[in-house]
Amino acid sequence: MDDAMKRKVRSAVLCLLLFGALLEAAGCEAKPPPYGTEHQLFLPGNARQVWAVAPAINLSGHSEVDPLIQADLLYAQLQQVHGLTVVPVNRVVEALAGLQIEKVNSPKQAALVCEVLGCDALVVPSITAYDPYNPPKMGAALQLFEKPAGFTRPKNLDVRELSREAAPQPDQALPPPDRKFLQAVGMFDAANGSTRDAVLAYAHGRNDPVGPMGPREYFQSMDRFCGFAYNALAVDLLKQLEAREAAKAKAKEAQS
Repeated sequence: MDDAMKRKVRSAVLCLLLFGALLEAAGCEAKPPPYGTEHQLFLPGNARQVWAVAPAINLSGHSEVDPLIQADLLYAQLQQVHGLTVVPVNRVVEALAGLQIEKVNSPKQAALVCEVLGCDALVVPSITAYDPYNPPKMGAALQLFEKPAGFTRPKNLDVRELSREAAPQPDQALPPPDRKFLQAVGMFDAANGSTRDAVLAYAHGRNDPVGPMGPREYFQSMDRFCGFAYNALAVDLLKQLEAREAAKAKAKEAQS
């Protein structure tokens, strides 16, 4: 093979290598990391329901906990549940003010709020622990008060009587415990490996994969971490509702 032919072969090889490199670079640019798909939540049953979220009750002892912000964070999570329509928090605040109720403390008060808002249930969040510094920590509970079937607002409503029933005076006996509500309770400490794994699983599909922080943002932003905690508690409530529906269906089947 003469020198001219060798030069032609080398030029062809270099062109092929350069073309391949360009194709590889173009392919990398055309395929950014995928966003992923977040886990979807569904309300058990076929009937759509309307829920409302009350301002959070701060039991943590930390003054930086804002009851309205916490309620909004929970509202954002419940709005993503298929089969649920959620009443905005500001409407709940207006209803509480109109009823002269500072905070919901009893099923009777919750049923009254549901009647005013025209909703099926009221969710009352409580904050039991709150540490916004890395690693964040949050303890919370959700109480789901469902409006009793056939409940109507009493004609001669005495708001003070409702408040007394919820918080009796020192010389009065406490009312008997009422278990006519569902409750989900959890402690979420990002210093624990199991919690960190759960946060990363929750963050899948909920963060920008090409962003500077990615899923680590859920450990840096307390609002995002609270969103994760409320999502976990909402999953617990939905599982309780599903188990209750299954038990009802089984009992009905046994009777037939």
